[in-house]
Parts: sequence; C-alpha cells; structure tokens
Amino acid sequence: MTEEQQKELGKILWGIADALRVHMNADDFRDYMLSFLFLKYLSDNYVEACQQELGVDYPEAPEVEGTAKRSSPLQIFYDEHAEDIPVFEDAMRRLMHYIIKPKYLWSHIAELARTQDDELLSTLQAGFKHIENESFDSSFQGLFSEVNLGSEKLGKDYGKRNEKLCTIINKIASGLSDFSRDQDTIGDAYEYLIGQFAAGSGKKAGEFYTPQPISDILSGIVTLDAQDPAAGKKDHLASVLDFACGSGSLLLNVRRRMENRGIGKIYGQESNITTYNLARMNMLLHGMSDSEFEIFHGDTLKNDWDILNEANPAKKMRFDAVVANPPFSLRWDHTDALREDVRFKSYGGLAPKSAADFAFLLHGFHHLKDEGTMAIILPHGVLFRGGAEEGIRTKLLKDGHIDTVIGLPANLFFSTGIPVCILVLKKCKKFDDVLFINAAEHFEKGKRQNFLRQLGRGNEVDDVEKIVSTYQNRNDEERYSRRVSIEEIEKNGFNLNISRYVSTAEPEEEIELADVHRKLVKAAQNAQKARDLHNEFLKELGLESLS
Repeated sequence: MTEEQQKELGKILWGIADALRVHMNADDFRDYMLSFLFLKYLSDNYVEACQQELGVDYPEAPEVEGTAKRSSPLQIFYDEHAEDIPVFEDAMRRLMHYIIKPKYLWSHIAELARTQDDELLSTLQAGFKHIENESFDSSFQGLFSEVNLGSEKLGKDYGKRNEKLCTIINKIASGLSDFSRDQDTIGDAYEYLIGQFAAGSGKKAGEFYTPQPISDILSGIVTLDAQDPAAGKKDHLASVLDFACGSGSLLLNVRRRMENRGIGKIYGQESNITTYNLARMNMLLHGMSDSEFEIFHGDTLKNDWDILNEANPAKKMRFDAVVANPPFSLRWDHTDALREDVRFKSYGGLAPKSAADFAFLLHGFHHLKDEGTMAIILPHGVLFRGGAEEGIRTKLLKDGHIDTVIGLPANLFFSTGIPVCILVLKKCKKFDDVLFINAAEHFEKGKRQNFLRQLGRGNEVDDVEKIVSTYQNRNDEERYSRRVSIEEIEKNGFNLNISRYVSTAEPEEEIELADVHRKLVKAAQNAQKARDLHNEFLKELGLESLS
C-alpha cells in the first residue's frame, strides 16, 4: 500500500468517524470505530485461510445495492457438514491461532447492516463475547469491554441503537471496499485513526500515543548494536519491553525496524483499560499471533506483573531492549517498603512523590539485559532537578549507565507543549563519556504542534535520521552534538542540562576594535568635510554658519 493510498484510506475513515460521531465525543467513538476495523481484519484473514483450507472461492464484500440476504460459503459449509466442524476448527486454530463462527464474521455483520436487520446489535454483542472467550487459544477477556453497544449515546432504545450501528458499519464497509484486504492496509488505517483521535484528545492523548517520528528515534536506537552502534543493527532481539505501552505502536515500530533479522516475543504493560485493549487489538492487526506478544493490564510502579516480579532473581525476566514513553511527572504514592524494592534500593532514595519519572526509568533499567539498550522519553526536569532525583542521576552517571542524552524540540506531543528528552541507558557500555545531542531547533513548525521532518514525507531533510545516525556514529558537530567526559559533568554537579554542553546559540561576530576605530575616525573626517562645505554655501548666502 503506497503512502498516498494510506493517506486516502485514512481520510475516508476519518471522514466517516467525523460525520457519524454526532452524539458522542472522539474518545467514545474511537472505541467503536477501531473495534469494527479490528473485527474486519480478523474476519478477512480468517476467511482467506478458510478458502485455502476448504478450496472454496469466497466472495468479496457484499454489494451495497439490493436487499436479499446472502449466506457465505463458510456458513453453507457449517450448515451442510455439522459433524466435521470440530475437526475443521481444530485445524484452523493450528493454522490461525483463532477461529470465528460464520455468523460473527465481518461479512455477515456487514450483510445484516446492509439489510437493516434488527438482529445486528444482538449479533454484534454475541460476536464480541465469542471473540473474547472462545476464538483464541489465549485469553482475550475484556477485549471489547470499553465498547458499550447498549449505550444511549448510540440511541435511546434497541431499535435506535441498531439503526445507528447499521449506518456506521455500512459506511465503514463502503469506505473500505475499494482497498486491499491485506493486513498492512487495515493496520495502517488503524494507526492513522489512532493518530487522528489522539490529535483531538488533548492531554488524554499522552495515555496512548507516541508521535511516529519520536517512535522512530527510539526504535532506531534500541535495534542497533548496544556495544558498538556503528556496527549496525543487532542480528536478533529475543525480547522487547515497553512498560507503559499505550496502544503498542512503539513496540510494533521496534518489530518493524528489525525487518527480517528476527525478533522474539514483545511484552507490554498498560494501566489504562481502554488503551490496554487498543494495544492487544493493534498487535493482532499487524499480523502477530497471540503467541508472539504478551500485554499485561496493571500498575508498572507497583510491579504487579508476575513475570517481572519473580521472587527468585535468577528467574526474573530480562530484555534485549526496553523502550518507553511513560506519563510525564506523574504523582505516585510510595511507601517505605518500596525503599527496599530491588528496583530502587541501590540508588539511595525513591523518586519524589510529585514526579515518578525516575521510578519509571529505574523499573525499566532493572529489567534490561547486561548487553541491552534502553531508550526512554522523559521531561527535561530529570536532567537537572535536585533532591532525590539528583542522587539517582549521580549514581547512574558514576556507574557509567547513561550513554546518551537527546534534547527534542518543544510542542511535539498532543498531550503537552513542554520540550522533552530521550535518555539512552546501558548496563555495560563501550564508551566512558556521555553523548549530548541538542536537536531542539531541528523541526518544522505546525499550526497546533511542531513536527520532526522525515524523508519520504514531503521533506528534503530528515531530523529523525540525523539524530539516529549521530547516536550511531557518536559524532561531534558544532551546535548540535558533543561527547562529554564524566569529569566535566562532575564539575557541573552532575547536572545534565543539555545547553551547558551543547549550546545552539549563534556565536557573536568578533569585533576588531582597531578596525572599528579607523572607521569611526574616517566617518568623523568625512562629516567634518561635509560641514565645512555646507558652511561655505551658507556664507555665500549671508547666513550664519553651523558650529
């Protein structure tokens, strides 16, 4: 799917969302829209696999014209071969890792919508429960928990809600009819809509969305060789963790960056139930089987995920790469017991209750493998704030764990206008200095927010690739990047304020005082000559001379 087709599809779907969300806000409608896209994706892939398994030529999406109901070939097979269904579904589970009963497939749902069938709403409700509890080998309970098909926002009674859903689903089916059914098409559409909904969600967007260019920076960094980034990409990533994964886009970006080099399992944790469901859908939408990822709903700071909170340290999970965009300066309630938590106790104190930034950082760092790379987005305050944060920062620097500090422009996020930084950390690193990259002035200004430019998106410069390549090659560049020794950082009180080490200020032009003096003398002489000549003219006219 070309970039232009992706944009066109995204605009069509966003236009549908914009036209139909009359009685609900963007956050509410997002859950309906994305869930229907998800159902279509699962159905299309399942139908294609069934076609190969049964040797049946499946029809395309139902025509919009006409009113006669049509049974799908799969439904006909189920009706005519009831005794063979268990064997067939076992085969499909092995092939696809899930099954969907014919009456819950998107084609049947779209057919009910096309014919304005009164059973659409009840069929959808049953279908969502079927997918949550019966479709997959793994448990996907609660996957549609935030999609309230009985909400009065859809209509005051069953009939009105059913009618509204018919309209929505008809519009989606019609909008998608001219586009490919492959996973990239729906996956791209899903990502586009998440971005569009994030743009309209203000501060709430921070709960689930990392702008694509920033995601590209983090994924570009952690997929490079940890000891020697200049050697290129790692051959393999066995495991990747995002402990504040939102909709999962950052994890998927890491997977995409690795291309065919290989990536094992990806792990995400998310505390917001709606966003947690978005992430699980997003993984499946991008062609991942349920055995290739694990997303956990829970509180990262409480470390309530069993695989990370293993009592035996030898069995505790460690990851090749850790990426995260946690909530900025989140207030958190910590107790004295946390001071003895293995994640924090070596750093002399806990992150302050007013800002959990370093608590998130230490959580991720604790679960990083010795040869791994961690990249985390944080507010600039972590670079210079005092108190407990200064102690944690100092300890990390003295132990040689902070590899790179990257300053980004302000107003890149939907959720905040403040400038942010990326910290790159390693448990074992080759270089004994810290690389500072000051990219604060490398961006394109937009109406509501700023953007990092990328080639292939209508730009002649690539701010993202410049950051990644500077990290990779550890380049020094005037007013942009510099390698700084720990000794110099210590002289600055372990303050990492980027402008202390890489100033973007234009150097003032040097002034040669002797040259300036000569010019002033010359100007004074010329002024005197002009005055003398003017006085001669005044004398001829019988007027008083100038002094």
